[in-house]
Amino acid sequence: MKLISGVIGLMMLAGMAMADMAVVLQGEWDGKKVPSGQQCQRYGGNGKTPPMKVSGIPDGAVWIIAYFNDKSYKPLSRNGGHGTIAFPVTGTTTTLPAVPGMTANLPGGARVIKAARSTGAYASPGYLPPCSGGRNNRYTVDLKAVDAKGNVLDQILNVNIGRY
Repeated sequence: MKLISGVIGLMMLAGMAMADMAVVLQGEWDGKKVPSGQQCQRYGGNGKTPPMKVSGIPDGAVWIIAYFNDKSYKPLSRNGGHGTIAFPVTGTTTTLPAVPGMTANLPGGARVIKAARSTGAYASPGYLPPCSGGRNNRYTVDLKAVDAKGNVLDQILNVNIGRY
């Protein structure tokens, strides 16, 4: 029994050691409340993705892929329901710039990997900014560092970007 507990403990430690990446939201984003004006156009905003400083990026990573989600609305709650954006990276620390929502034309080499899954008046060819109409929905982002072959080298899941 001690041997099994020891092996499980070592496996848990090894799993924890892999997650060296860290992220800090920048600008007006505090992870608690979506800043004024950063909601979708339908509710009077002109939202962009939150700028984020990512550190501990593993060697070999060429992209940080950001999967934006609305955890309070099941159809858009996972796998980039609000859009999936790839940001080019070099080095172990980078700042992911704010990129506009409701467009597939992104600056700085960022690209839309997958458009938001929203439809109708909420449809977006890229990132869909928070668009719950102020119902206090919880918005998150998953960040994955990937190499040139698309292999995930590290990830940070469920980073709170704010409620709206």
